Amino acid sequence: MDPTTRPAVQRGIQAGVAAYVLWGLLTIYWKQLSAFDAIELIGWRLVMAAVVMIVVVTVRGRWPVLRAAFRSPRLIGRLALAGSILTVNWTMYVYAVVNDQIIETALGYFLAPLGTIALGVAVFGERLSAAKWFAVACAVIAVAVLTVSAGRVPYIAIAIAASWSLYGLAKRTVPLPPIESLTGETLVLLGPAVAVIVWGTTRSDGIPATAVGFDWLFLVGTGLTTAVPLLLFSVAARSVPFTVLGPLNYLVPLINFLLGWAVYDEPVPLVRFIGFLLIWCALVAVTIDTVRSSRRARPVPAVPLP
Repeated sequence: MDPTTRPAVQRGIQAGVAAYVLWGLLTIYWKQLSAFDAIELIGWRLVMAAVVMIVVVTVRGRWPVLRAAFRSPRLIGRLALAGSILTVNWTMYVYAVVNDQIIETALGYFLAPLGTIALGVAVFGERLSAAKWFAVACAVIAVAVLTVSAGRVPYIAIAIAASWSLYGLAKRTVPLPPIESLTGETLVLLGPAVAVIVWGTTRSDGIPATAVGFDWLFLVGTGLTTAVPLLLFSVAARSVPFTVLGPLNYLVPLINFLLGWAVYDEPVPLVRFIGFLLIWCALVAVTIDTVRSSRRARPVPAVPLP
């Protein structure tokens, strides 16, 4: 490492670790709102995130970039597509957290990189290395094992993994930096999000009728909890190699797994643990293969988590 760039890389790694740890700890935050409907919560998150991102873009003086983006109908469509997929991902994640299925969210985000591999084959005709074939086989067996363990298909995990992989694919078509992209996605979906909040006012058990005290603070704070990790990630992405930043992604599902098991007492019987062990073996194989490949080709930037 060049001595002149070492401080920047070190700061980037610190920012990256902080971003992923905060993303992982968001589970505790959303757990405080478990009395409310997940769809309503996502409406609030989109609106509050849009407000905070507008402030961030204003402070950073990045409105010219967004104005140029919104002059392109094609780019608006791409932002709407990416934002819609992200909303599905957020909804499944929040639904799982507020319904005591945190470990299944961990499974979903562990599976996401393998879903990305599958998309690479299906969409781009990519050829898999032996290590990636091994990883795919491990993932298929793991899902089968976890289905037997739970007595049902882990549909939440599969939906989280699929939506996150598709979001990564959609983001490749949006030529904007992470902060400007998320701002555009939330602005495009602001209308439907406001409609969801208004819908909540018509329900006797909706958020406006049942939220009290600190509930409102947590609801308003969903904008900051969305923006702060992303800002930290943007610092890391500018200076940290993908071979370092990529594996940090696994901090999020690892934290969720530990929270679900050790803090919220979700069951992890032996068969379920074996399923996770297979996923971890797959991820180790993919990580090693990625590190080797990065020495021969320019790495692709990481996609930030929600």
